[in-house]
Amino acid sequence: MLKKLLVTGLLSVVAFNCAAQRERIENLPNFDKRLIHYGFYLGLNTNGFKVSYRPSNFPDAQVDVVSDVGFNVGLIGDLKLHNNINLRFEPGLISNTKTLRFTHIANETQGTREVGNTYLHLPFIFKFSTNRLNNVRPYILGGASFDFNFSSNEKNQDDNFSGQFRQNASAFMYEVGIGMDFYLPYFKFSPSIRGIFAITNEIKYDNRGPSQWTDPIDFFGTRGIFLHLSFE
Repeated sequence: MLKKLLVTGLLSVVAFNCAAQRERIENLPNFDKRLIHYGFYLGLNTNGFKVSYRPSNFPDAQVDVVSDVGFNVGLIGDLKLHNNINLRFEPGLISNTKTLRFTHIANETQGTREVGNTYLHLPFIFKFSTNRLNNVRPYILGGASFDFNFSSNEKNQDDNFSGQFRQNASAFMYEVGIGMDFYLPYFKFSPSIRGIFAITNEIKYDNRGPSQWTDPIDFFGTRGIFLHLSFE
């Protein structure tokens, strides 16, 4: 009985050691030596709007934003600047739908607007990585983007008086995030959580006033959270 236990224990130690050795094998050992590499990303987002107000004829003005889950997809171009710093260009599309409720407007039809946004997202991002530990490498990132909203209705002559909510088509945003590189046998998988925040005002004011929809708004800009899955 004791002999069997010793043999079993020995085999367990050997098996554990072999597994540990396998875990220490580096996948894609030369991946980070490349000056330039490419990839693509997929993800989900929940985008809303930051709304700030200014004095107006509507002192009780309030806009509530309800956001559905949307998607983001795009390509990756990565330039190595340093062993721990990369510059990335990640052009893609961001899409989701929001419902705006102007709570100071009693009429539900007039006080509700559904806003569907599809952005062409053009960010330049700096990625700051730690040194690689076996097949894992944490990182943080930050950058800025130009975004074009295909669904802005900026050139639409109808405004909220005709039931049409409008935004400026062009916007500048900044982006920050944190993530982890996982080096797999055939590719690198990098999940990250990112926040995106508009720098410029996206509201397009109604053609005439006083407007109970746009007059009270001083700033109206995208803000959201991304779950970002990169494959490189």
